[in-house]
Amino acid sequence: MKMPAKRGLFLVCGLWVWIFGFATVRYAFAQGTGAETPAEKTAHAVKAVKLGKLWDGKGKVWTSAIVIVDGDRVREVTTDAKRIPPQAEVVDLTKYYGLPGLIDVHTHMTQYTDETPGAPMLKQIANNPPAVEVFLARKGAMRTLEAGVTTVRDLGSDQYMDIAMRDLINRGEMIGPRMFVVGYGLTATNTPYKPGINLPAGGVADGVPEVLRAVRQQVAAGADLIKMFASTGTDDDTTGFETYSYEEIKAAVDAAHQFGKKIAIHSYGPDGARDAVRAGTDSLEHATDIDDATIAEMVKRGTFYVPTIDHNRYYIENGSKIGYAPGFEPRSQAFIARNLETARRAHRAGVKFAMGSDAIYTMYGQNTRELGWFVKAGLTPEEALETATGNAAELLGKANELGAVAPGYFADLVAVEGDPTADIAVVVDKVNWVMKGGQAVVHGTKPVQ
Repeated sequence: MKMPAKRGLFLVCGLWVWIFGFATVRYAFAQGTGAETPAEKTAHAVKAVKLGKLWDGKGKVWTSAIVIVDGDRVREVTTDAKRIPPQAEVVDLTKYYGLPGLIDVHTHMTQYTDETPGAPMLKQIANNPPAVEVFLARKGAMRTLEAGVTTVRDLGSDQYMDIAMRDLINRGEMIGPRMFVVGYGLTATNTPYKPGINLPAGGVADGVPEVLRAVRQQVAAGADLIKMFASTGTDDDTTGFETYSYEEIKAAVDAAHQFGKKIAIHSYGPDGARDAVRAGTDSLEHATDIDDATIAEMVKRGTFYVPTIDHNRYYIENGSKIGYAPGFEPRSQAFIARNLETARRAHRAGVKFAMGSDAIYTMYGQNTRELGWFVKAGLTPEEALETATGNAAELLGKANELGAVAPGYFADLVAVEGDPTADIAVVVDKVNWVMKGGQAVVHGTKPVQ
């Protein structure tokens, strides 16, 4: 029986009101609900975070560091306790090693799901209405913060749910990492014709004119950057057949840059990677078996490489829960080996890396496992840290605000147990406290209540 239009509208609106109300209440508890005097507000705005050591993201390790936070920004980094303002709230983390808030440049935040026995994750996501999907995504957002990731670049959503989630977080209606989003990723036609009305799905574009239209649509919707799928390959499919011509890729790159937007291009294989780099992409996602000439061009152009090695490990471990057909594991294992070898070659050549997890489904909270693969690829622990701080901030176009603990930067801080410049596993497994924009959001691996 078809639901009357008005009744359906009331139900949808009611669900969104419920989401906003719940998120607001949760945020209120996290931030404190008592009324404050102007003096109390001033006192709470200024904090002094004391750390045993601090890797500041600018090449310096401070001993007995004190980070003075004013509002959502860092005012000063010092070792002189006399510099602490008398009204400041002192946060004693002298047992821990401090880092800048980490940045994950490849996620899919709205595609979160809990593990439900007997219910494949793919089907759960497919059956969720947009409002429900955004509501559930708050859990993955919190787990991402618990991993020390305070900023993400989110590379693909449906029905502009990523834009809604970004805006809810920015307005304080939802707790989560700072988000930079793409709306719909551009993709070539990949579904058969069906009799009747065949409206193009969001992001589908064939030929240069349609590519230009699709880029403009994402910009008009409020996307922060553009995403393009230049090859096959996703989930349990590890093929890498190029799906767009060089001319189409070049059109997307030029249109994005014309609007002042950066572009990330997906290619599992070497052909799409070659054309994406030649066309001037800002970042190349996933690519394996990249030829030496393309790697050299990446170094010349300063193209960022986002290998996303770890996500295939996640698929292998969770394939049956996700709903993949048996038999995909050997192909994914082989892809991981080729992905890692490509990363080794790229690193030796001097390509710039940025950390991207490709987190999806239940992978949130595991975002930083990618750093372990970077060390296997030959990066030092400190170089691996740079991929999730300074390099990632540069890729976002926010090198003067994110990725470091320095005056004027956002007050994003992570405290870990152990020395992350000697052992990258410390960052992956031993996050104890997280601050985003001057507010503590995680303490003792748990959300701040």
